[in-house]
Amino acid sequence: MIDLSNVSKRFGPRLALDAFSLRVPERSIYGLLGHNGAGKSTAIGILLGQVWPTAGDVRVCGFDVTRDRRHALAQVGAIFETPAFYEYLSGQRNLEILAGYTGPVPRQRVAEVLNWVGLTGRETSAVKTYSHGMRARLALAQAMLPNPRLLILDEPGDGLDPEGIHEMRQTVVRLNRELGLTILFSSHLLTEVEQICTHIAVLHSGHKVFDGSVAETRNSRRLVRLRVGDFDTATRELRQGQLITSVTGDCVELANDIDTPEVVKRLVELGIPVFEVTPTRQTLEEFYLELMNAGRAAKN
Repeated sequence: MIDLSNVSKRFGPRLALDAFSLRVPERSIYGLLGHNGAGKSTAIGILLGQVWPTAGDVRVCGFDVTRDRRHALAQVGAIFETPAFYEYLSGQRNLEILAGYTGPVPRQRVAEVLNWVGLTGRETSAVKTYSHGMRARLALAQAMLPNPRLLILDEPGDGLDPEGIHEMRQTVVRLNRELGLTILFSSHLLTEVEQICTHIAVLHSGHKVFDGSVAETRNSRRLVRLRVGDFDTATRELRQGQLITSVTGDCVELANDIDTPEVVKRLVELGIPVFEVTPTRQTLEEFYLELMNAGRAAKN
């Protein structure tokens, strides 16, 4: 659905993206992560033909964006930067006007997308009466007007309260599962990304530092929560025996080809009381922070 190949972008002397490649499978929910200034919005702007790449190939829905933007984006809906609406007009009238910029849209389609985002019943209310969450859903309705196969969303949960974030999450999941839409979005909300994404890509200072399934981030480290009588002695001995490779809080990371029974056996041999040995998984937040720390260390 999306195929970026060695895409770079310079703004004067600053390299915003450096040989960035990304393939987004059809019907996936793909999260684009990174700190402010990492290159996320630049990448999305390039995908939408609003930012011209310095180098590389950009294909969306099988078409080259730089050579055939009209066909490439014909089945793409997007929220990019802060959506603007006519405050004194209703949500429904806003959509009718905005749709008219690219071509007439039947009133039935407007009603359909308003229903999909949960604004039925408030469609005739002036936008100035909408909450921040309702405005976010109206922006999503606008992105859905062309009946897209692909949605590209730049920080769709930005500024939302917990209820609004929950509503946006549920809507994104429904659009993917029930309509089969492919969705690419950038976000700082790692908990939300972990709950709904099938894949992620992580940018650090314009460089891609990870690209893969969310499942891979969970399985990247084999962590075990360890509660024993003498934690310091236990971890020292397990390290010396090459059964573990690192210690983080009350968790240890197992060495390759080592399983928990071998750890328990060694602790019993040492006479150390064992209260808990529980396999656990690394959170996306922990995985992300490790990548960022590694990126900063490599830069220094």
